[in-house]
This record gives sequence, C-alpha cells and structure tokens, in this order.
Amino acid sequence: MHVFFSVGEPSGDQHAALLLEELRRRRPEIRVSGYGGPRMEQAGCQILFPLTTMAVMGIMAVVPKIWEFYKLVLKAREYFARHKPDLVVLIDFPGFNWWIARAAKKQGIPVVYYLPPQLWAWAPWRIRKVRKYVDLVLSGLPFEAEWYALKQVPVLYVGHPFFDEVSQHPLDESFMREWRTERGPTVALLPGSRGHEVTGNWPLMLEAARRLTERHPQVQFLVANYKESQRQFCQDLYRKSGLRLPISFFVGKTPEIIQLGDCALMVSGSVSLEMLARGTPATVLYRAGWLTYLVGKMLVTIKHLSLPNLIANRKILPEHLSVGRTEPAIAGVTADLDRWLSHPETLAETRMELAAIRRQVGAVGATGRAAEVILSRLTDAVAKQRAA
Repeated sequence: MHVFFSVGEPSGDQHAALLLEELRRRRPEIRVSGYGGPRMEQAGCQILFPLTTMAVMGIMAVVPKIWEFYKLVLKAREYFARHKPDLVVLIDFPGFNWWIARAAKKQGIPVVYYLPPQLWAWAPWRIRKVRKYVDLVLSGLPFEAEWYALKQVPVLYVGHPFFDEVSQHPLDESFMREWRTERGPTVALLPGSRGHEVTGNWPLMLEAARRLTERHPQVQFLVANYKESQRQFCQDLYRKSGLRLPISFFVGKTPEIIQLGDCALMVSGSVSLEMLARGTPATVLYRAGWLTYLVGKMLVTIKHLSLPNLIANRKILPEHLSVGRTEPAIAGVTADLDRWLSHPETLAETRMELAAIRRQVGAVGATGRAAEVILSRLTDAVAKQRAA
C-alpha cells in the first residue's frame, strides 16, 4: 500500500503528521511519500520536496514562485507514472494541489482531499475542479461539509484535527510555570507562520504592544514564532526600535503561549482554531497589499476572516484588515486588547462565546475517523488494481 501526500502549509504539516501516525498504527506496512514538511518526515513520510517552505498568500507573493511550482508538478507527474501510488491525499494549498490532483487522475490514481480548500469563502466556481479531480472530500467543519454536499461533491464530515492535537499533546508545564504571572496580564502575540505575514504584520503588532503598555504598565507580551528565522526577524526589529517592553520571543511554544494569554493579537489564519480550542479571546489582524486586496474583493464571498466567526456566523473575535494606511488597524487592535484588559467581565463573555462554539465543532477523534476512511479507500484501490 502506497499513499502520496501533498501538503503545502505549516498547519497542514501538523495535521498530516498526526494522520500518518494513525495510518501507521493501523497498518504498519503502509508506504508514504510526497510533498510536505518536517513533521511529516518525522512521522515516516519520504519527503520528495519540502513544500511547506513555499507557503505564500497573495498574488504578488505567488508570482515569483510560479516556475518552482510548475517544476514540482512535473516532478509529481513523473513520480506518479513511475511509482503508481495507490492513493493521493491532498491537504489544503489549493492553487498547487489542483495540479497534483489532475496529474493523479491522469494516471488513474484516486484522490482524497482532507481539509479541503475554503471554496465557500472565495472563488466558489472552482467547485468544478473538485468534481473533476477529487473522488472524496473529508471535511473538518460541519457547515463546510453541507456546502460541498449541496454542490454534489462526495463528502464526509470527520471533524477537525486541531482538537485532536490539543487533546493529545500536553503542554510544557515547566514553561507554563515559568511564564505564568500574577503581577499583571499576559498578551499572546502571533505574527503568522508564513514569512511575508511576519514581515508585514509584526511592525503593526509591535506598535500596538507599545501603546498597550502605556495603558497597562504591568502587561507581559509573549511572542509565538513558527521558525527560528522569524523569531530572529521579530527580535531584531524590536531591538532596532529602541523600545523597552516586557516582551519575550519563542519558537515551538505556540500552544503554551495561547494558553497563557489572557487575550491575544493574532494574524488571521488556521491558528484561530487553536484560539477556539483553548478559549483565548483574540483580536485578528491581517495586512494585505492593494493588489491582493482588490483581487480579494472580487473573489471573496465571506464577511469574516477567522474561523470562529465563520462558524458562529457573527463577529465574536474582532477583525482588522489593513490595506495602505496602518493607523486604523493599529488603533483598532489596541482598543480591543485594552477593552478586554480593562473590563474582565467583557473578556469572560468572549471566553464563554468561544466555549459555546467549541461545543459545536470541537469533538476529538477526527484524525482517527479520517484514517479509517483513507484506509478503506486505499484497500478498495489496491483490490481494483489487482483485479485489473
């Protein structure tokens, strides 16, 4: 049994690694190869290319990498023709993964899309590609599964693996003890997992932290970075600013920092699900260039940036999109954090709203359910190949 994975996002690398562990627990002999990240490699995947290093968003960020993406598609075509995997599993990263799905189907390889692209949010006409190239969608959100079903796409709702990860990976208690403080509030700062997100959003976050410190001198800031290079960028910019803030920088401590935070300032992204899982109120920031913004205005069909707001269909977490002038967004996120820290009852109300949403979508076991479905499809695919 041979499964090929294509995973382009750092968060997808986590989800895929957890899924690989479940697959190997059930079928130790299974062979796994593909495009992905370090977590997948640790879980036993033969990484043909570290695709998560190319995670980008926005037209201007994608264009310089088009030739590199095209070469990877050609490499996948050749690999499929030579090695004939029994099943291809895609996780998010739709702009690239459509081409991987297409290459797989040309070789007669079944395709499963785990945690599919959010077509209900933007460019819904691309559903034609799903119908044409994907045999089954495994959805992490109930309203998403309903949307795909209405579009006549084979879909199963399995739940979201983020809640499995939260339940299965205990927090670093020594870190928690070291950074838990009674002297004042803690604000978690999450500048994003992609390089361009960090460079675009961190200067705004730093200014918001400066303003908040003026209003709450006892506040402590903990910065959760995804990579060491990003931590270095954030720390260097802080040092160059000449500011003296109660701020500390970390890599690999995102769950702990979210848990420690009384509230958070985060870049829009999948980390909003971890905010939901841990019940930490956050104000959401996203900085975009004018071209990305204008294209998004034409394509995006939703009103909210964060998944908790989408699930609830109302704004529980404040959201601030920054295009051009940065002052409105900086002022907005500062006011949100100030309101929560100044009014504990408001903070508690937001926590209760997040808890109510989690009760709707936060059941554990998603990874196991996805593994069972994939193994069933894999068994069917192998049987068909032998019969042929």
